[in-house]
Amino acid sequence: MAALSGCSSSSRPESVAAPRSGTPGWDRSCDEARFPSLAWTQCELLNYAHVSEAPTEQLQPAFVARLSAQSLSNQLSWLARAADDPSWLALRSANTELIPLCTTWALPCVGDPFRYAQAEGLDGAPFYTGEAEVIPVVYYDQDCARISGRIWAPRNRQSGASLPGVVIENGSVQASETLYWWAAQLLVRAGYVVMTSDPRGQGRSDWQSPSGQQGGNLNVEVFTSGLVNAIDFFRSSSVQPYPHNQSCAGTYPTVVTAFNPLHAAIDPARLGIAGHSAGANAVHNVQAFGASGAAPWPGLIDAQNPVRAAVAWDSTFNPNISLGGLSELPGVAEAGLALTQTRITLQPHLPLLEQQSEYGLVPTPFLTQPAADSHLSVYQAWRAQNLPVMQVTLRGSTHYEWSLLPAFPASSWCPQIVDGRCSGGWGQPLAQHYTLAWFDRWLKQPGEAGYADADARLLDDASWADRMSFHFHSARSFVLRDGQRADCADIRAGC
Repeated sequence: MAALSGCSSSSRPESVAAPRSGTPGWDRSCDEARFPSLAWTQCELLNYAHVSEAPTEQLQPAFVARLSAQSLSNQLSWLARAADDPSWLALRSANTELIPLCTTWALPCVGDPFRYAQAEGLDGAPFYTGEAEVIPVVYYDQDCARISGRIWAPRNRQSGASLPGVVIENGSVQASETLYWWAAQLLVRAGYVVMTSDPRGQGRSDWQSPSGQQGGNLNVEVFTSGLVNAIDFFRSSSVQPYPHNQSCAGTYPTVVTAFNPLHAAIDPARLGIAGHSAGANAVHNVQAFGASGAAPWPGLIDAQNPVRAAVAWDSTFNPNISLGGLSELPGVAEAGLALTQTRITLQPHLPLLEQQSEYGLVPTPFLTQPAADSHLSVYQAWRAQNLPVMQVTLRGSTHYEWSLLPAFPASSWCPQIVDGRCSGGWGQPLAQHYTLAWFDRWLKQPGEAGYADADARLLDDASWADRMSFHFHSARSFVLRDGQRADCADIRAGC
């Protein structure tokens, strides 16, 4: 996909390239294997083996060396911030070197170590100096906790360009914004302005508000309220500054960013949101604001919900999110969701892409055949309302396909290091392909890169269906730009 006219034209990430096997007639022998049988067991064993691919390939000496160097650099930058502004360690913030978890962005919290400005490869220094403008920001959330984030934009955008924007919300616990820089880089290269940040209770943001209100999994509501706050900040400007900075002024001596420094590059009519895990739940909740019978938009910058398209990466609408195959046992799925204190709204409203894993947070193999349509609750709800939807379950996947945590179980995402960056992989290329194509379908305008072929990429089953689950159906229902419908209740079966 070429970059937007006037933006950097360096190639898209190699990992996004379609698999070479792009021919119809993918192998359906595992779809047709019946439980119990030797064939079914062999299919499941080979499928489950994908979850060990990422940790194994990350033992490459070049990966270990880059990860170690970046981990140390991140640790030193955290110490430097604390030295420059000791209020980051103020008692009422509850911040320490150990909490929030991943606050130093060290060890696995580095994420993909080749996506930093200190790296020499194409996702490193050349990206930050030649392709992207990345500006760190700090702002207050609605309860006066400090939020650390970044605004990303194409560096060589045309003067006066008005680009679509995407705000990304992290998952919970060990999920700092660094784990999602793959998505930020992907979208910037395709002509988007992007915002990443650490929600309250995570990464480099405050552990709690000054009054002691918690974040992270101790208060999962912050993922929804925090995403609304992030959208407000993303859409703020010199004319309409970010409001919570004003109401929280003086809470800490930390210098906060008054408004989005790249607001002039954003088309306010074209906003997308993406989130993972608890952030995916927040995507569901936020896209629902303003729907018939739902709560009105709670933000302070816009009178109505400004979001136009959404992508959810492994929300808790995935019944196998807790324990993968063991979630099929009676009561296990319900108990796992209860532990997360999850609150999520099933309210169709906006075009939505739902991506899901098979093996979840604690990957365990399937001991029996799961119901093939059990991952289609979102698809079914959206289709019943005649709203655009696509629901894809990645084959051989875990919850960590979207949060790139080194050493965590996941399918391959760095099998080779080429030109100083990770190249290839299994689940990540599919996640990137459909994420970008979905946003291009609903947010791009005629003449912009990605507009003309967005439908074709969403319908490219020959290239991607083999990477979709054979346990669970993947499905889609939306209208193409030419007015035809793309309806398919089981993509792997052929449409």
